[in-house]
Amino acid sequence: MHATLIERRPPWVVVAGRDDPWVTAETAELRARGGHVFRLDGRQLSSPAAVFTAFADELCFPSYFGRNWDALADCLHDRHFRGGGPEGTAVLIDHADAMLSADFLGLFVSVLCQAAWQANLRLDADGMPQDLPAFALHFVLLLDDTPPAAFGPAVASGMDVRVARDGERLTATLTDEDWPVRRVPSPGPPPAPPR
Repeated sequence: MHATLIERRPPWVVVAGRDDPWVTAETAELRARGGHVFRLDGRQLSSPAAVFTAFADELCFPSYFGRNWDALADCLHDRHFRGGGPEGTAVLIDHADAMLSADFLGLFVSVLCQAAWQANLRLDADGMPQDLPAFALHFVLLLDDTPPAAFGPAVASGMDVRVARDGERLTATLTDEDWPVRRVPSPGPPPAPPR
């Protein structure tokens, strides 16, 4: 499945080169549709505490943000940040090469995938619908010099994360077994005729 920043479907996280024309085209289309693009600097995301601070500051999380992984997922998928609304949102992390050696990279990508899954599909962790409006939420790690494939092992180490290639890009989503993409009720047998 090809990556998108506009549609409410996986993959949720994309690792790409900083000059990838796909990123430019997708962010331009997202903005043209009234969506929001936030940018973070991967060189400043050297620890979990730095990640929580950067997201809270750039996306203007509420003061009660708990500064932990669960709270990060919650604030992202519940639209507790400026620009909240039905439009799509993309969070781009520039200079993400610096994160490759971070021992929390797999967990970080897993949390981003979880937040995107819940925002895009409006399902809770049990796959049940929520009463909040769905919106497109995606994340892009932009690399200066590192090939995206080099991130494969670290990204795949995240809980329930599946990694795939999309051309030169690396994509991450949650495994379908534990994190279904869509729940379509089966039609079942036709009703019996009245007697």
